[in-house]
Amino acid sequence: MAKLRKRKRERPRRASAKAGLPPGTMVFIGEQEMNAARIDLIEYSESRMKERHDVSVAQAVESATGPGVSWINVNGIHDVGLIGSLGNRLGLHPLTLEDIVNTTHRPKSEEFPEYIYVVLKMISYDEAASQTEIEHVSLILGENYVVSFQEKDGDVFNTVRERIRATKGRIRSMKADYLAYALMDAVVDNYFLAVERIGDRIEDFDDQILADPKPDAMLEVHRLKRDILSQRKAVWPLREEIGALDRSESALIRPETKVFLRDLYDHTIQVIDMVETFRDVLGSMHDTYLSGISNHMNEIMKVLTIIATIFIPLTFVAGVYGMNFEYMPELKWPWGYFLVLGFMLAVAIGMVGFFRRKKWL
Repeated sequence: MAKLRKRKRERPRRASAKAGLPPGTMVFIGEQEMNAARIDLIEYSESRMKERHDVSVAQAVESATGPGVSWINVNGIHDVGLIGSLGNRLGLHPLTLEDIVNTTHRPKSEEFPEYIYVVLKMISYDEAASQTEIEHVSLILGENYVVSFQEKDGDVFNTVRERIRATKGRIRSMKADYLAYALMDAVVDNYFLAVERIGDRIEDFDDQILADPKPDAMLEVHRLKRDILSQRKAVWPLREEIGALDRSESALIRPETKVFLRDLYDHTIQVIDMVETFRDVLGSMHDTYLSGISNHMNEIMKVLTIIATIFIPLTFVAGVYGMNFEYMPELKWPWGYFLVLGFMLAVAIGMVGFFRRKKWL
């Protein structure tokens, strides 16, 4: 019989890969999500819109310096050469480029003379795998452009793209800072979907643990704990990040956009409250499980104790008549055997009735 071989999954490169390297050295940290990196481009103003796919670095840089607003979306940050070439031509600091290719970096915002750098975690819930997926996203806000860096194809920005294409809302009449806000808002709105889906699963397992506590349920609870912890690590720094952008004195963020940033801050607080609530519920579910197991064990012990108690007098009677003495009364009775069995049955029935009257059984 052929032996089954486990498929080994390639481990993601860890932060320790940068040990000993000078600051600003670009080393991709994470798991490669796609084979070839790609740059997509959307150029728009109030009266026009142009969308292109798989453009070159030169075309992207030319668009960033042109009129109107340019959204440069890079899929595949594992291509360090592409990221470095685009970043150098846009004048990005080496430390910024280093953080862009590090998927383990926490959310933050940094201001530079020519641009603002924003790090986000894009959260989605995979229904098929029943788990949370987190993707590292970086935004560069320039005077007339926004560059978004993603790990792979597929994101939560389709609603923003549709608004640009259909001229819906105010996005076509606003500057690049509003586009950066719209992208951040799309990420935060998707947090609600992911957290609420986790909340539904928590409620299901809470009811299951109360009804029938099983070890399999606790394994799922521990997995939900990890998902909630990952979401908490992604959302908590975002409050500080958006607050810093709202208080920023950079000319890249206009006063009319800060109103929307304050609304985004409120949404972030709501997500944090939801995450903390579910985190507390998951913490109490472990105690609920242990209490359920204890109660179940107590019920078993109660039944076993009642059975043992019923058999104590029966064992006594059987022991008395099991003694091997020659001169014992009742041994010569023709109906003695049946009388003793009837007496033992009456004792057992009487004790069961007594336990039921006391509601012990």
